[in-house]
Amino acid sequence: MKLASLNHARDGQLIVVDSRLQHYVLATHIAPTMQTALDNWETVSPQLNGLAKQLEAGTANSFPFEPSKCASPLPRSYHWADGSAYVNHVELVRKARNAEMPETYWTDPLIYQGGSDTFLGPTEDIAMADEAWGIDFEAEVAVVVDDVPMGINQQDALQHIKLVMLVNDVSLRNLIPGELSKGFGFYQAKPSSAFSPVAVTPEALGDAWDGSKLHLPLRAILNDKLIGQPNAGVDMTFDFGQLIAHAAKTRALCAGTIIGSGTVSNLDRSQGSCCLAEVRMLEIIAKGQATTDFMRFGDRIQIEMLDSTQQTIFGQIDQQVVAYHEPL
Repeated sequence: MKLASLNHARDGQLIVVDSRLQHYVLATHIAPTMQTALDNWETVSPQLNGLAKQLEAGTANSFPFEPSKCASPLPRSYHWADGSAYVNHVELVRKARNAEMPETYWTDPLIYQGGSDTFLGPTEDIAMADEAWGIDFEAEVAVVVDDVPMGINQQDALQHIKLVMLVNDVSLRNLIPGELSKGFGFYQAKPSSAFSPVAVTPEALGDAWDGSKLHLPLRAILNDKLIGQPNAGVDMTFDFGQLIAHAAKTRALCAGTIIGSGTVSNLDRSQGSCCLAEVRMLEIIAKGQATTDFMRFGDRIQIEMLDSTQQTIFGQIDQQVVAYHEPL
């Protein structure tokens, strides 16, 4: 089953999308919003599944699906926490700012809590006031959970994953060192993230989903050039069960909480990278200096995952970087 939210008010209108992302049907008579559906998942999901079957059979009153009319699947969330599950990526990026990496990074997940009140839609511009901030994309996988009790173990945590989607976790690389040097984490360096047009139930991912990881390449294309397509199921040091259990160690997680994987990265660099910081670090290692710039106004980033038949699964995050102007 594939779900999305049409742009409508603050929290969108819930829709069910067909498997090929060509048509949709309104689901507001079952649950008005994605958050409402997640709050009542046990009773609502069978009804949504029934509607999805009608849509696939061609018996539902459907409309053409257009990602440009979508908000983020969750236009805003009570809780968005992003991990760094691909530790080889963390090691590279820390080298770029001459920061040592503690050995515990390989044994204990690293997570930060990001801003979740203003997610960007899948085709919404990335508006920034200054190119000098070092505008970067980060292509990731994320899961959405229902209510998770505090202290849950990693195996039981997997049962709470209800949806899977893609993320562009925008980072302002040149603001990060100054913020982290204060010893209190990200804030200004992490503006609004964007998510894929649709969120997908784990069952709909088939064999690509092993219960804790998604085993498919994640494509990042900048200005029509493929930057990378590393496999999201390879070299993921901490799976989603571990990330959820880590986040819930000292607090419960409410329905609709989003947990991100962090930038997808493979030790085998032949498939490229899912962010420019990694590209630049690899250039420094190979050539002694970075030759790739961070994103500038006018640049276009596309993030997508295809199945084994080359059919898009989540739809495409397709954003342009633009200059921000204060509203009049």
